Amino acid sequence: MRLAVQGRAITVAHLTHIHRLIGGSTQFMQVGEFSYYLPTQAHDVEVVKAFCAEQKIDCALVPDNQRLSHFGLCVMDMDSTLISIECIDEIADMMQLKSQVSEITQRSMKGEIDFTVSLKQRVALLKGLPETALQRVIDERLKFSPGAHEWIAACRANNIKTVVASGGFTFFANYVKSTLGLDYAVSNTLEIVDGKLTGVVLGDIVDEHRKAAELIKLRDALSLKPDQTIAIGDGANDLKMMHAAGVGVAYHAKPVVQTQATYAINFNGLDAIIGLFTA
Repeated sequence: MRLAVQGRAITVAHLTHIHRLIGGSTQFMQVGEFSYYLPTQAHDVEVVKAFCAEQKIDCALVPDNQRLSHFGLCVMDMDSTLISIECIDEIADMMQLKSQVSEITQRSMKGEIDFTVSLKQRVALLKGLPETALQRVIDERLKFSPGAHEWIAACRANNIKTVVASGGFTFFANYVKSTLGLDYAVSNTLEIVDGKLTGVVLGDIVDEHRKAAELIKLRDALSLKPDQTIAIGDGANDLKMMHAAGVGVAYHAKPVVQTQATYAINFNGLDAIIGLFTA
């Protein structure tokens, strides 16, 4: 096992204190701009994790066999994971309905209400919105999460197939796929008639079950073992996908997700996932 400690503001004092906490004779190694490794045989790192949380540092105990070269597939959520916004909330803002839609979004991501029910409720509120509003969200508001480009580049360099599996919409998922250079995109389709949203989602909804099914389908098509897959998400509708993967990464996620994930990234960007699996 190795202890991966990551943070842009890590100091020698931080590392020295962690070194004392694990009580080992380890050497500090810097990987990239802000990643540090402390190879260790420590069995109980809860004290280290508590200290790191206080200092806004991400840390995780990672098995030695989990390297980037080991994996072959990574399936990722889109909203608040690969990108920093919730697209449906920003669309709703065009109709002065952001607070109403955002409340439903948050309840869904926390697992308080069924995702499919919540999506239908939110999309119904968008009825009558001009299709041009979707492009405005991309042009004016859509930003990629910090480290997204670096993480996808690392996947590509290690022959890891990449997928965005989103409960959001094809208009945005296809943009994210083409911009980042992902291999696949799975998402929902908004019905548009005469240039306006009808408030209806076409076809089967991409919910938590579909996300997990897509991961399994691609895993099998690529002849990969379960432990060669990674899933990354932030909301309750990502949990089944994360459970189906060999490694589930909670990225700035809701508490219900963090408690069930293999690893959690709370203070860094997506490129911190590179640090988990590089040494």
